[in-house]
Formats: sequence, C-alpha cells, structure tokens
Amino acid sequence: MKGIIFTEFLDIVERTFDLEVCQSMLDMADDPGVYTSVGSYEHQRLVKLIICLHKVTGVSPENLQQTFGRAVFPRLLTLLPNYDFTDSNTFDFIRSVESYIHQEVKKLYPDTTPPRFEFSNETETTLTMDYHSARCMGYVCLGLLEGCADYFEQHLDIVLEPTTSKNSVRFHLSLSDN
Repeated sequence: MKGIIFTEFLDIVERTFDLEVCQSMLDMADDPGVYTSVGSYEHQRLVKLIICLHKVTGVSPENLQQTFGRAVFPRLLTLLPNYDFTDSNTFDFIRSVESYIHQEVKKLYPDTTPPRFEFSNETETTLTMDYHSARCMGYVCLGLLEGCADYFEQHLDIVLEPTTSKNSVRFHLSLSDN
C-alpha cells in the first residue's frame, strides 16, 4: 500500500480527533508513525492502526474506515495527473477509476496492485459495482464513493452487500435528487 494512504490517514486522525489520540493510537500499535508518501508499506499496518484507533476512541473499525475514505477522497483527487473532471459526474468518475486511474497508478508504481472493479446493472441512475482487493477494505471504498458523490454534488444511496469471498464486496449505487 502506498505511503500516501498512511500519511493522509494520520493527518485525518489528527484533524478528526486530536494529536493526543493520534499518538495514543501509534503507541498502542507500536508504530513510529513515520511514512513517506511514495513509500510502500504492508496494508496490515493500516489495519492495525485502525484497530488501535477503535480501541482508543470506541468508534467502530468500519465507521473509521468509511470516515477515512470520505475524508481522503478530495486529497487523492488532487494527485491525479492530467484528468479532466469538467464533464464528469459520480458514475463517470467511478467507472474511470477502473479504466483510467488504476491503469495510471500501475504505470507510476509497477509494484502496486490496486483494487479491481466490475460493473453491472448500469442505468443512468443505478450501478452495481463489485469491489475486489486482496486487502479488501470495503468500508474505505464505501467512504471513497461517498466522497466522490460529495465532490460532484450528487446524492448517492449506497448499499454495501457482503459476498462469499473475503476479498470482495458488492455495492448497489443509486443516484437521487434528494
């Protein structure tokens, strides 16, 4: 997992809670909290930080992941090279993650394995998306989807459906006027 995820996670923890909570989480995880944005780190380190943050704050790990995903979306968006959002909407952007963004990430970081998305049941206002990842951080993905809808100022109803695989989840997405 790229270090930008870790640096942003620590920043969001500090902003959402405070420096003391962030330090308590790092101490409990026995983690020095030193990451570079371009470094690569085992995703288990992030999982451990999330579990420790849960123990420090009492907030569920799922809620922490979702909150992180939603909060980090705007920052990750700024890191995309040469991407024109002017004619995009939430669904267009979500589809472009698989067709364009993950391909660009692989070019920049050949050693990385980004998640994979499969789409079905597509209409103008609905989309079913299967999220596949060895790291399966489905609640982070849920938050990213929410952050995407926030960015495009669209209301997105999301249902997360577990699958029989520990490495995937299914999202049922519906755009509405609310």
